[in-house]
Parts: sequence; structure tokens; C-alpha cells
Amino acid sequence: MTTFDKRQEGFEKKFALDEEQKFKAEARRNRLLGLWAAQQLGITGDAATAYAKEVVAADFEEAGDGDVLRKVLSDFTAKGISTSEQAIRAKMNELTAVAVAEVKAGK
Repeated sequence: MTTFDKRQEGFEKKFALDEEQKFKAEARRNRLLGLWAAQQLGITGDAATAYAKEVVAADFEEAGDGDVLRKVLSDFTAKGISTSEQAIRAKMNELTAVAVAEVKAGK
């Protein structure tokens, strides 16, 4: 194996690790968002955990954050909770920072 091959392999491994951490951080952010949204919706205990799992699962419907945002926004609307898309996006951004820090810390 040449030095170039070793470097390429190293870059590929780093890319794979970075993508894995990104996936974990997004899933954790969605779980945290689900728990926050459950609290806003008055859902507690095991039902809140189940709701958070629903929010995480919503992320697999399409690429990007739009599916998660729509789920939470529609659930808020259905319960009569007045909020904006921008407010939920702001919460998502806030929780992204928390999730990235937790993933990097190995939590």
C-alpha cells in the first residue's frame, strides 16, 4: 500500500466517522426536540418518550429537517398552541448545538 493509498484510506475513515456523528447528532436533536414539544403539548412520562420517538421517525420521511418541522408544527396547531415555523427552527438550532456537544462527549 502506497502512502497515497494510506492517506486516502484515512480520509475515507474520517469522512465515515464524521457522517456517523452527524447522523447521531441529528437523531439526538430530534429526540430532544420531541421531548421539548411533548412538554409544550402537556405530554408526560412514557407518552412523552413515545412522542419523541415519533419525531425521530418523522425525520426518515424525506431528506432535510422539513418533515420534523412539519410534524411538530402540525401537532402544535392541532392542540391549539400558537407558534411559528421560525420559533421551532430556532429551538431546533439550539438543540442541535446541545446534541453535537453530547455526541462529541460520548453521551
